[in-house]
Amino acid sequence: MEQPVFSFLSKNCSSDPLAIDRLFVSAFLQANDITVYNNDFIKSYIISDDSEKQVLVSFMEVVRNASIPFSIERLIELYEFVISPADKVVNGAVYTPEIIRNFIIEKVFDDDHIENIEQAKIGDISCGCGGFLYTAAVKLKSITQLSYQEIFRSNIIGIDIQSYSITRTKIILSLLAIIEGEDIDELVFNLFVGDTLSFDFTQQIPNFNGFDVIVGNPPYVCSRHLTKNTKDKLRKWTVCNSGHPDLYIPFFQIGIENLKENGVLGYITMNSFFKSLNGRSLREYFQQQRFDFKIIDFGSEQIFRSKNTYTCICIIQRTRSEFISFARINSNALFSKASIKMTSVNYSDLDHYKGWNLQDSSIIAKIEMTGVPLGQLYKTRHGIATLKNSIYIFKPLQEDSKYYYVLVDKTSYPIEKEICRSIVNSNKLNGNSQFEEIIEKVIFPYNNDNNPKSIPEEQFVRLYPMAYEYLKKFRHILDSRDKGNGKYEKWYCFGRTQSLEKMKYKLFFPKISNKSPSCVINSDDNILFYNGQAIIGQSLDELRFIKKIMESRLFWYYIKTSSKPYSSNYYSLNGNYIKNFGVYNFSEEEKNYIAKEDNMNKLNTFIECKYGIELSKETF
Repeated sequence: MEQPVFSFLSKNCSSDPLAIDRLFVSAFLQANDITVYNNDFIKSYIISDDSEKQVLVSFMEVVRNASIPFSIERLIELYEFVISPADKVVNGAVYTPEIIRNFIIEKVFDDDHIENIEQAKIGDISCGCGGFLYTAAVKLKSITQLSYQEIFRSNIIGIDIQSYSITRTKIILSLLAIIEGEDIDELVFNLFVGDTLSFDFTQQIPNFNGFDVIVGNPPYVCSRHLTKNTKDKLRKWTVCNSGHPDLYIPFFQIGIENLKENGVLGYITMNSFFKSLNGRSLREYFQQQRFDFKIIDFGSEQIFRSKNTYTCICIIQRTRSEFISFARINSNALFSKASIKMTSVNYSDLDHYKGWNLQDSSIIAKIEMTGVPLGQLYKTRHGIATLKNSIYIFKPLQEDSKYYYVLVDKTSYPIEKEICRSIVNSNKLNGNSQFEEIIEKVIFPYNNDNNPKSIPEEQFVRLYPMAYEYLKKFRHILDSRDKGNGKYEKWYCFGRTQSLEKMKYKLFFPKISNKSPSCVINSDDNILFYNGQAIIGQSLDELRFIKKIMESRLFWYYIKTSSKPYSSNYYSLNGNYIKNFGVYNFSEEEKNYIAKEDNMNKLNTFIECKYGIELSKETF
């Protein structure tokens, strides 16, 4: 239903929230054959002007052609999807599927969490267009038989930074009441426009003494999109004291600190806090407080169509426990007849600094306690970062004795060979046989010393005039790097200075993989790399050994179980996720054996035996 609606709105309507609200409310009432007699708030959104009526008629045709009932759920979904892209970036609004909301609401009402249900205070402190509050209100009425008028006035509390979101929450809840026969002149709400990061709950909410329940979907805004004002507000919260925290992180602390004793919080949110640097202080906070904490992780499944992110459900009761309960499932299992099998992980077994290993934690702990961490034995490097690879890196169209020729926008440009270096995208590596096929060229505006410095501009013009003119032609693109605020040694230099120096012995491997990584050893110190990663070693023998370890079944089990998941069962091999893998203290004879043995089945058995770990076939 959404795409035809978007097309219609973009052609026929302004982006004005009021115009959209009037159209949606009028269409909803008409589609469901509802007449509003008394509710003044909803009546103010009913279209009566002739110019708007024609738009409504056309819109109703779109609705009918969609062949999907125009329910309140569809209205919630449409409201979330018509939020402007700019607001989504800044405020992180995301539509939460009905199945997720229902599951969270069921869980927070389970197990007698709420002592006096008729007087319970249920809040969403980043309520968006009110999806969670709608679901909570329906649930509360089914339990108490209170009227919606009473529930909205006494039980439901919402906060959002956008005034139009609060208006839309009032619309959703008002329509719910009207559908259920409560078409009264005025409904009283406890809905507030405010920035939750600095919201004074006690002062702004009448008779507030804490929530019995908080539910929601905290905003999905990464640190690089936060304003300076927002970053300043984050410093107030102790959970934001590590790395560059994303906006969802303080919503845990804010929610928990505004719960009553034994109150319960239910969020769907990003699962990156398990391992990320910016989640370190949040993990420490949880381990210090030791709440009754249940986590249902969706792994590499993407719950939100509009957001490329990986999520989990967190149910936290403000009461003491020594354990976190954990499960990794597919969302289809949320309402299956079989109960979700949870495993218990003792808080004392978790390391907030390194990151939480919640799945098969005893085996992961055993691997990490074995030998010496990989990160202490080997340097892991990221490739060069030009910040504009399409300008610097190319596959030569042709070459002659002096020039490589690069094709850009159907124009061929000659580039002096002497200013170019060979480079590989190590994310594309898939065995030694393909190594030559993926070699490209990169314009390298630096000298070839072990500590490269940029070529002075006058020298660049004199020695490499064709390369200089080529870069100059695209200077406007280079100047746009870092949103135009980049400070580079020279305008033609790379965006970052990492990995420019010569490195003799390199073990290339990708940043993400869906199987045991294909690692490639290279000893040409003139070859650079980008996108992927490399381990820098002292000798070929050393790299042959660690190559086999990283291609082993045990290493891949460790990655699958403890690393960050991506879609299609890919997992991160970033240095932060591999550095704690314990490398067994093999003897030199054993290292030589591992380096030379080509039978991986035999080698896997040998390595797992040394670690004292037997992996079942079901694991793979």
